[in-house]
Amino acid sequence: MEENKNTTVQTTEEEERELLAEQARIRREKLAKLISEGNNPYEKTFYNVTANSTYIKENFEKLEGKEVSIAGRLMSRRIMGKASFSHISDRDGLIQIYVKRDDVGEGDYISYKKDYDIGDIVGVKGYVFKTQTGEISVHCNHIEMLSKSLLPLPEKQHGLTNMDIKYRQRDLDLIVNPEVRKTFIARSKIIKEIRAYLDNLGYLEVDTPVLTTLEIGAAARPFKTRHNALDIDMYLRIETELYLKRLIVGGLERVYEVGRIFRNEGMDAFHNPEFTSVEMYQAYTDYKGMMDLIENMYKTITLNVCGSTTITYQGTQIDMGAKWKRMTMKEAVKEACGVDYDSWADDAAARECAKALGCEVEEGDSATRGHVLIALFEHFVEDTLIQPTIIYDYPVENSPLAKRKASDPAFTERFEYFICAHEFGNAFSELNDPIDQKARFVKQVEEKRAQEPGCNAQVDEDFITALEYGLPPTGGLGMGVDRLVMLLTDSATIRDVILFPTMKPKR
Repeated sequence: MEENKNTTVQTTEEEERELLAEQARIRREKLAKLISEGNNPYEKTFYNVTANSTYIKENFEKLEGKEVSIAGRLMSRRIMGKASFSHISDRDGLIQIYVKRDDVGEGDYISYKKDYDIGDIVGVKGYVFKTQTGEISVHCNHIEMLSKSLLPLPEKQHGLTNMDIKYRQRDLDLIVNPEVRKTFIARSKIIKEIRAYLDNLGYLEVDTPVLTTLEIGAAARPFKTRHNALDIDMYLRIETELYLKRLIVGGLERVYEVGRIFRNEGMDAFHNPEFTSVEMYQAYTDYKGMMDLIENMYKTITLNVCGSTTITYQGTQIDMGAKWKRMTMKEAVKEACGVDYDSWADDAAARECAKALGCEVEEGDSATRGHVLIALFEHFVEDTLIQPTIIYDYPVENSPLAKRKASDPAFTERFEYFICAHEFGNAFSELNDPIDQKARFVKQVEEKRAQEPGCNAQVDEDFITALEYGLPPTGGLGMGVDRLVMLLTDSATIRDVILFPTMKPKR
């Protein structure tokens, strides 16, 4: 029985492909007919659009009876003899048009009935009115085809649900799924709000190189390419940090960059090899100043984009407007599992504690107290951080660019903030001691070369030179734009908020 069932499914899929091919053939025949009649739609170069769907609906009282010119994609048709109703879609949504033979002329009406298809781009001129059912519409007195759609759209009742096609053919996804269009309009607004907030604080937006000449010792793996003219290997950037801090050295004092970042790593719901970040650096402040900045920025953006500081993400209500909880990493671990970092006499005692709690530490027998604290945090704390929470004072072991705490050099002035059990950003009181920075870079490079034999990790000597001229006390922060968009649009995966996510090519 199972064999017969599979055969039936295969036949159905084949029939569907044949049907789509037949529809595409018919559309090409219609195009050939239009061209033979001197009506090639692809020759149109301009159409004067005077209104769109939202503007007409929001200003009906002012526009009723007035002529407008609209354009968009034909999404439905109800042919009723001498008159027909259709809906066209523009960027903002749908609007109905009423097409009557006596108004557009017999020739154009016959062409509209026979030559037009769902998906065609059309231009419509007519006056605004309201139908007997109360729907605001445009009574057409002229219609023309501006572009012929040679491929049929997915059936309206099913939409585009195949996830592989959604991400590979985002253009089609945007056509048939209005909620997807809303997500990317929201993304644009979120980025605009980020810029507006930072600009209002006197930050200067800058651009730094995407191609770099060396592979730094950071944990992230870069994409490698070749510059033919210079005959050297180059790397796509894994961060914008080192260049931006050079600008602080140069006296710009407050800078930020909305930039594309590239990391040659795995993919999951929260990671894509190519993503967007915002990094910001401010002279004469520290990580506590950056805590205040990011908390206030998130509250402002959420209110301006969502209309409220209370949102829902994947069924969980998040109160962005409340005071964000702030805890040191030591406090968070002690609260979660009762372990006091300060009670460990040495590294061995810390490792024994982790073992007793069933927490594996990646560094094994070489793990320090700092490594163990980080492992306990990741194991016991991260998944519990649902409401916005700032975790600060990270061990120096995983913070190579952060300034040590003067009161406890085993820790750094670093924080990350978490929402819905995910990290959304990372910030430091920036390390401005060039001697300490070089020592940490050297250690980082040594560790990377040991883990990845053959890699070309190097110390960024140019950055060290910049620090030697003097970096003022500086607070810095990096945040993932895509994750913020996911949060504010209630999107389950990063692929839903990146227009063209990375995909494996079809064979």
